[in-house]
Amino acid sequence: MGVIRTDKWLLDLYDEPSELCEKLVAYFERVLASEIHEYLTMHGMYRTPSKNIEDLLKKLKNNNVWKTVHKEKQYLQEEWDGPDVPIFIFPSDTNNQRLIQDSNGKSGLAFSDKLFLFISEENDEEEIRALFTHEYHHVCRLSKYPVNIKDFVLLDTIILEGLAENAVREGFGEKLTASWTSYYSNQQLEKMQNKLVIPNKSIQQTNPRHQRILYGLGLYPKMAGYCVGYHIVKAYMEANKKTTKDVLHMPTDTFMKS
Repeated sequence: MGVIRTDKWLLDLYDEPSELCEKLVAYFERVLASEIHEYLTMHGMYRTPSKNIEDLLKKLKNNNVWKTVHKEKQYLQEEWDGPDVPIFIFPSDTNNQRLIQDSNGKSGLAFSDKLFLFISEENDEEEIRALFTHEYHHVCRLSKYPVNIKDFVLLDTIILEGLAENAVREGFGEKLTASWTSYYSNQQLEKMQNKLVIPNKSIQQTNPRHQRILYGLGLYPKMAGYCVGYHIVKAYMEANKKTTKDVLHMPTDTFMKS
């Protein structure tokens, strides 16, 4: 599998993203191409063409996007004994101001058996490697973890995110971690953990509070679940002198015992 040559797909179908997603139907079960496109756009894929595709692809190739991801995938697959999954790279939504402000226009989406990266022409090689590290870590954990992601409770989800971003911290330093990792002080994070996350740690994904706490929607602190998850995992790794490889498949509850 590995990195799919989506650059070739884009040359022919960039102007018709729904048709482009027809090529993805085989990688999903009982889902229409239009539904796939809608779901991917929710996570950062471009919605409508905004640039000349030949110029855009030239810039992305000059930034070594496909080559960088291929090389990083080979390294991490061996390092983490990870699965060989298809990796799809598409332009990100440059009209999404929040995406640009929060993550410099890049995003990703991981499943246990596939991975998507949404990249802008502004992203450099280190940014792309860090993004891939986060998303491929999800793939590795989801592919071997005994709990199906459909059955994840809030604590499973925030630990999943915390583990992935700590892998970025370990590999690239804090300078390349997501902006949300520095939103709050340790004191604020401890308070959020005790008053917000722990009382709700067992709520299912079907419960609206799951997503509200995870992303900090409504009256909840911005990216609350992500931030607390990163804090919990980092504290555990530092206290127990563990590496990403050591904790990759540890049970969720382990991280609450540091």
